[in-house]
Amino acid sequence: MENHEELLREVFGESSDSEDLDPQTKHHQTRDPIPSWEQIKEINGLWLCRGFLSPQHQSSLVSAVLNEGWFKEDSHNQAMRFGDLPAWAIELSSSIRDAVFLEDHVSEPINSVTSNGGTKPCILPSNLLWREPLFDQLIVNVYHPGEGICAHVDLMRFEDGIGILSLESSCVMHFTRVEEGGSDIVEHHENHPLTTKVPVLLTAGSLVIMSREARYLWKHEINRKPGFQMWEGQELMQERRISITLRKLCQVD
Repeated sequence: MENHEELLREVFGESSDSEDLDPQTKHHQTRDPIPSWEQIKEINGLWLCRGFLSPQHQSSLVSAVLNEGWFKEDSHNQAMRFGDLPAWAIELSSSIRDAVFLEDHVSEPINSVTSNGGTKPCILPSNLLWREPLFDQLIVNVYHPGEGICAHVDLMRFEDGIGILSLESSCVMHFTRVEEGGSDIVEHHENHPLTTKVPVLLTAGSLVIMSREARYLWKHEINRKPGFQMWEGQELMQERRISITLRKLCQVD
């Protein structure tokens, strides 16, 4: 346990909840919190890490994105990069790998037995986590109030294992299972009861990882029109939202 805690502190720094830090120290702390992962039970391969980035890191990342100059024109709301990614995107990829590794291989062994006799699910299989590079394709989207994205499955030109980081305004992302016979993606490996929509709250600085069924068999969407962004009976206030999506291009033989 001591080695585990020391490794967590080495990578992510002291937790912002540490009681021995005075308020001023907490305010100026810039290192990210120790990641806390949540498995979305309804969807195999869907994981959420709330507060993946500290508020200070979020602010720095927003500045880095806007300083790229991609969104100087109001009509420009999306930027794509392939191959050589900006330094901040490479750093973000490294942070994602660290966070997944610590959860899958340090917090509990990946093949540890759970209370019901099964094995502990992993966020990313080892072949995805240790591929090089982890990601080589970047999409940054800037969404203004009322703007979202329709239900879709990411293109098959990208490998399994996709990361989506949310910045600024919170939103609810809905997942809908691909209808059988309605897509030629892949065949089912498990039988799940049909679910209309699975809502997932994405707060500022949260990270979503999609792999396996979540990547191939579930569509995801964000509807930010009035009346659709509801969470626990309350409508979320919509402001500017920035999303950073990281993916890996399939190798062409």
